[in-house]
Amino acid sequence: MGSLSTNAEKKAGRALDSIDLKYTISNTTMKKISAFTDDALGTMDAVAVAEAIASGKISAQEAAEAAIARAEKVNGELNAIAIKIYDKAREQTKSKPHGDFFGVPTFIKDNDNMKGLPTQLGTYAFTSKLAKRNSKFVDQYLSIGVNPLGKSTLPEFGLICSTENPNWGITRNPWNTDYTTGGSSSGSAALVASGVVPIATANDGAGSTRIPASCCGLVGLKPSRDRLINFDGSEILPLNLGYQGVLTRTVRDTAAFYAAAEKHYCNPKLPAMGLVQHPGKKRLKVLFFDNIAEGKIGHQDADTYQTQLHAAKLMTSLGHTVEQIPFPFDIGEMSQHFLNYYGFFAFAFTSMSGLMVKAKVDKKQLENFTTGLSAQFKKNALKLPKSLRILKKSGAEAESYLKQYDLIMTPVLSQKVPKIGHFNMELPYQEIAHRAVSFASYTGLQNVTGSPAISVPMSQSSDGLPIGVQFIAPLGQDKTLLELAYEIEMAQPWSFLYNS
Repeated sequence: MGSLSTNAEKKAGRALDSIDLKYTISNTTMKKISAFTDDALGTMDAVAVAEAIASGKISAQEAAEAAIARAEKVNGELNAIAIKIYDKAREQTKSKPHGDFFGVPTFIKDNDNMKGLPTQLGTYAFTSKLAKRNSKFVDQYLSIGVNPLGKSTLPEFGLICSTENPNWGITRNPWNTDYTTGGSSSGSAALVASGVVPIATANDGAGSTRIPASCCGLVGLKPSRDRLINFDGSEILPLNLGYQGVLTRTVRDTAAFYAAAEKHYCNPKLPAMGLVQHPGKKRLKVLFFDNIAEGKIGHQDADTYQTQLHAAKLMTSLGHTVEQIPFPFDIGEMSQHFLNYYGFFAFAFTSMSGLMVKAKVDKKQLENFTTGLSAQFKKNALKLPKSLRILKKSGAEAESYLKQYDLIMTPVLSQKVPKIGHFNMELPYQEIAHRAVSFASYTGLQNVTGSPAISVPMSQSSDGLPIGVQFIAPLGQDKTLLELAYEIEMAQPWSFLYNS
């Protein structure tokens, strides 16, 4: 068996011992939206759907029609679809089978180009032209054989961790529509969690894959830097924070996606992942960052912290060694420098729109967060080199722990899933920024370091919504994260909307 060691061992030990490994779901009356039904898709994950199509048990046409019917059933309440291409999806089912996921219905987040479609980037402050070609990542994604039904929603330019603009759309959590899905991969998370499709694209600039995964009870892996093909144009950035990926309900779907994507492109500078199918045999040494002092940015609410303790106890029961130390970084300081660099992107989208989106942006239509972030960057533009130096220094400090430990464990989010309105874009910029930083304190640093990080469903809050836990591995060790995720999934299977 593993062990928990800490300078406050007795206190932490009592806390861990007081938590049963079987968590209890709240009796709260929830406004759940489930698309699962007895059709061609049933409750199958993406691997099972692909196998059913390949064996002839169902056809690609039946899979597409089932997903379209599901989308039409629930999207009115979830508002997760930005663009529908149902007829194109129907036509695609007639193509020659190719890829490991042939015929599996999916959605692509609307900040990636798909040939012949607009890329509206979660805003109507400009009118997008039709894309002349797919992005390079979309080509990689389509190479696995999936069949897109459309594009999924995101907040304006993907800059905030919830999609809830009252003017052009609020994307709601299928576990309870009063709550956010997180973001910025909001629509993809809602569509996968509700059962419309088993897999959809996500991307992660400060947690935008892991945050909605935690909020919606999904598996969300931010891979090692350059594991997948990056955003077009990211090679010119002084520090690339953006990572492509997917959201799924099962570990094997995420693992199978990466194995299939490697057939299109495999970075020779990283260890190949191959098809990960089982838990790893090696027992791991895991560093668990303790709670942050109350009143400071990153402090966890009771539900979130209890989930962390629960995860530590689960890990030790599986034979891993968990060591607990106080959180060693000043999240408040790091966040200010992160926001300064993020402001560069807001400024670029709004003030260099001809270059970025090839259209004129109507600044009067922009959200308060976008304009505030852009204005903050303009004010502090000369400090950008300093911000980049401090971010890289903080990243190096974080990486130093991964020389002593196999993994680091943190919350995905410092707070349980908030209700719609918490990130209302009509609030002043400073208030939205404070709420965003307080909510998503633990995810951005891995975008700086390039290390892989995964959100795995671990528990549910007193409100009955999912809570994920984040595991971080050294650069290139994505496989270790998937092996651990398999082990957790087997030891403590998580709930889906069809069995909750």
